[in-house]
Amino acid sequence: MHDKIFFLKTLLRHTARPSSLWHLGPPIKIKESQMPLYARLKSALIATLYGASDSAAPAATAVPVTLMRPEGARHYLLAAPDRVSCGKRPLVIVLHGAGASARQVMGMAFPPSPLSMWLRIAEREQIVVAAPDAGKGGWSDCFASAARVANKDDVAFVSAIMNQAIAENDVDPERIYIIGVSRGAHMAYRLALEIPHRLAAFTAILAGMPPAGPAAAPKVALSALIVGCTADPLIPYHGGKYWYTLGFMAAVRSIEDSAHTWRQLAGLPDTPQVAAIARRQPQNKTFASSYFWGDAPDQLQVGLLKIENAGHAEPSITQRYPYLINRMVGRQNNDLEIAELAWTFFKDKRAGLEVAQACAKECRRAG
Repeated sequence: MHDKIFFLKTLLRHTARPSSLWHLGPPIKIKESQMPLYARLKSALIATLYGASDSAAPAATAVPVTLMRPEGARHYLLAAPDRVSCGKRPLVIVLHGAGASARQVMGMAFPPSPLSMWLRIAEREQIVVAAPDAGKGGWSDCFASAARVANKDDVAFVSAIMNQAIAENDVDPERIYIIGVSRGAHMAYRLALEIPHRLAAFTAILAGMPPAGPAAAPKVALSALIVGCTADPLIPYHGGKYWYTLGFMAAVRSIEDSAHTWRQLAGLPDTPQVAAIARRQPQNKTFASSYFWGDAPDQLQVGLLKIENAGHAEPSITQRYPYLINRMVGRQNNDLEIAELAWTFFKDKRAGLEVAQACAKECRRAG
């Protein structure tokens, strides 16, 4: 095993030499006419093992922050603009999936994450971005038992992050947004159920809500963008659960039923505005369509992004998962940048008029 790892590292080290072929001896110079083939081989190897990150846009710097909570020290990454603002800033909280971390979702650990584009959006738009770490055992999300929540209240933890950002980073309490992927999306659902008045909108990627009945139903209307892939091998687009996930995954509502739950609560019309997302590569087997209920971007809206033939991977043009990961979890769509779509959905929305009263109550809970 170790000699194979050594060989792989040697091979990858030679990919950084633009004028040599991959081999185990001194670099061999190649002719200019051979470079296209070399470049293709190099690109294929890197894409297979590492994935790709093609965005050259400047990114904000995320720094680690520690908060002391009743369950102990909790950690998150914070990207806050250093330029002076003429007004208060929005806050976007990014929630990673199971087995991942704040570092991974912010593009600071393998594999590359499409949600790391939030650091580029933060720099461009001068907004504040926070990425909490779920810590040991993962999120106490919308499937968590009361006993689990009592030991590790992640709603209170995220609320404390909001409080600190409002106090120290000039965040507008009416412009707080949540985006989560997979288990992070299940955490986003819980936040939307329990502290909706603190949120202006949320996005749930690759996760359905808990089935009606056992879980609490949302009672406060909130703008929501729900994203699902029809060939997701982990969380079924049409709901339920796959037999091979055994006890690791719970049954969920369908992605479309999850979106309709928020649409009905908001009292929005039955008929959505439907648009096909332009395909960047017609030969790509994945393609996406958007469904939006509600016309005004600064009012209540519910959106559904349906990605056909894609798997358990966030869509991205620039942040591409390695080929080996795609082989396990399914295809990754490359027709849109999910973080940019979410920011377009978020940026004009504000929390409800009851925000001050609800925030005061939640601040007392978070301490």
